[in-house]
Amino acid sequence: MSGFVEKPEPIQVPGLVHLHTGKVRELYRNEAGDLVMIASNRISAYDWVLPTEIPDKGRVLTQLSLWWFEQLADLLPNHVLSTELPPGAPDDWAGRTLVCKSLNMVPVECVARGYLTGSGLAEYDESRTVCGLALPEGLVDGSELPAPIFTPATKAAVGEHDENVPYEEVARQVGADTAARLRQATLAAYFRARTIARDRGIILADTKFEFGFDGENLVLADEVLTPDSSRFWPADQWEPGRPQPSFDKQFVRDWLTSAESGWDRRSEQPPPPLPEHVVDATRAKYVEAYERLTGTTWS
Repeated sequence: MSGFVEKPEPIQVPGLVHLHTGKVRELYRNEAGDLVMIASNRISAYDWVLPTEIPDKGRVLTQLSLWWFEQLADLLPNHVLSTELPPGAPDDWAGRTLVCKSLNMVPVECVARGYLTGSGLAEYDESRTVCGLALPEGLVDGSELPAPIFTPATKAAVGEHDENVPYEEVARQVGADTAARLRQATLAAYFRARTIARDRGIILADTKFEFGFDGENLVLADEVLTPDSSRFWPADQWEPGRPQPSFDKQFVRDWLTSAESGWDRRSEQPPPPLPEHVVDATRAKYVEAYERLTGTTWS
């Protein structure tokens, strides 16, 4: 069993209809039919949404996504219409709210990988492939791939794993033309972002995009190139053959699997609350990622 340790009750706002509570985001629809996305401070690990929040995380995710949408604007349109708070919304929604165009979403997690790690490494160790794509012998955790690859996954419900699938399965599900467009858009965005990150001393190991259609137009949606959807590694500490230090929730994962937490991830028991030092260290990593990528000081 997994999912929410404590599922929150959605805030009711006049003029907004609550649609969905995700791992991190609350989704509403306004009277104009637009989507209103609010990034919470929730954090998830090992398929659990934890009971402890990370201060400022929702604002970091939202503001970093907005910055990346601008960096990619000449490549891909995005779904953002406004950052204004809906009338009657709580003040603490400021800085973490996006009003977005309602799209016909494609049910595929569009993953680009430039380095081998995570679920890609697990598959490679078994079959020398990732999502059915053959890779050379001799790669290890953290190895740079000969070229970035498109490794899609199916979208899973809260508490369940996304499942890596071959490109052919995506083509079967959404059609060959749409699959080709998804692959081209994903790799184009990854190449652009990887170059920008590298200039700032950060390796973009892999990242996940989501797309939807506005008529015939393919549009970039959801969050973009955040520490929740990407693996960012400090370039000066990159060392293939071991897990890499990263700008994400690794502090949370490490603590949950430590003796200090007392939690057995193989059990049916939910994970415990996070201690203050883990919360502080995790917040610092999210803020550092924002500051190093954007070149601006967090406030």
